[in-house]
Amino acid sequence: MADIVKKAKNLLTSALVMHTDIIVRKAEGIYVEGVDGRRYMDFSSGLATANTGHNHPAIVEAIKKQAEMFIHSGCMFYYESIVGLSEKLKKITPSGLDMFFFGNSGAEAVEGAIKLARLYTGRQGIIAFTGSFHGRTFGALSLTTSSIKYRKGYHPLLPSVYHSPYPYCYRCYFGQKPETCSMGCYEYLEGLFKHQISAEEVACLIIEPVLGEGGYVVPPKGFLKRLRALCDKWNILLILDEVQSGMGRTGKWFASEHFTVSPDIMTVAKGIGSGMPLSAVVSKKRIMTKWPPGAHGTTFGGNPVSCAAAIATIGVIEKEKLLENALSIGKHTLKRLNIMKEKYNCIGDVRGLGLMIGIEFVKNGNEPDKERLEKVIGYCRDKGLILLECGIDKNILRLVPPLVVKKDEIDKGLDILEEAIVKTSDKG
Repeated sequence: MADIVKKAKNLLTSALVMHTDIIVRKAEGIYVEGVDGRRYMDFSSGLATANTGHNHPAIVEAIKKQAEMFIHSGCMFYYESIVGLSEKLKKITPSGLDMFFFGNSGAEAVEGAIKLARLYTGRQGIIAFTGSFHGRTFGALSLTTSSIKYRKGYHPLLPSVYHSPYPYCYRCYFGQKPETCSMGCYEYLEGLFKHQISAEEVACLIIEPVLGEGGYVVPPKGFLKRLRALCDKWNILLILDEVQSGMGRTGKWFASEHFTVSPDIMTVAKGIGSGMPLSAVVSKKRIMTKWPPGAHGTTFGGNPVSCAAAIATIGVIEKEKLLENALSIGKHTLKRLNIMKEKYNCIGDVRGLGLMIGIEFVKNGNEPDKERLEKVIGYCRDKGLILLECGIDKNILRLVPPLVVKKDEIDKGLDILEEAIVKTSDKG
């Protein structure tokens, strides 16, 4: 088994980035075990996907049960799990969202969402936000600006896409401080209508309610409400990309609930199937029914086994009160991290909702410190804790443990993190 990594690097394209060289044998709950028998706490949740933990027994059982009946439909037959999942999602998604299109991935959901918006409105313009990550397929990539490396070499991209600065208060695009903020990011957005595209030509505005790969940034409380009002004023569809922030990650079913904002279209993926490939475009029936037969389609989307896993996922989150746990553990974690921030100059900012938490590593004031974070992540991995970075400068630690994590487990992880900060110090 020792040569698995070597063989993988020889057989798999270098475009595919593996974040560790761990060869996994099995996983359960918050833990991943390597072939060497070593056990790790996975505070990455498999890229913020294993919200219910790895291999939850109820979800494994649902997968087995469905697989024993049939595995694939290919849009040839109706089946119970896709209808059952739709009914479950209708109960937990924001009010008014009541029709679904199931796909396989977050990027695929974003592609569907922007196709639907353009067709429904008859308009072409799309507004996204600088720093956002919406996927790497061609349309989704045209919206993604969390890193230039994703876009390099692929121009020209989708036309009529415009970008406005995401409200990233720690690194304000306009050099303002929270206490003096005049919401310049919103004013810039309105300026697009004066200088680049008229509001009447804009089909949709798409935003992550909490910035994901771009830095785990929580926008100011009133920003999303202003976007909702702006979209209502000009009959623009508001798309909320909840691929990473949804399915309980922030302590609510969807992050938009923290801001009391309901979208016209929403994209869901990652945590929806507890690791099984599944995504959804969720919208209002009056919008979805304007999508004529054949205007969009899929062979594998809404796979019966994935849908069964998703039904079980919702059941586990409800039964085990994982939303409440995410809020409680998240509050405790932020409190501990803010104490660390006061002790260590390398932490410039701590932010988050529920168990979607970003820790920004800096040097010389607030200069991004990618190198220090790399050392911290490496030290933690050696101590049995898996962590993941994000942000355009890769200096932000994203803390996204499974929602099943217990207080003593999060404390153990935070103890390792603090030890890593101390040990990687120039003075350490």
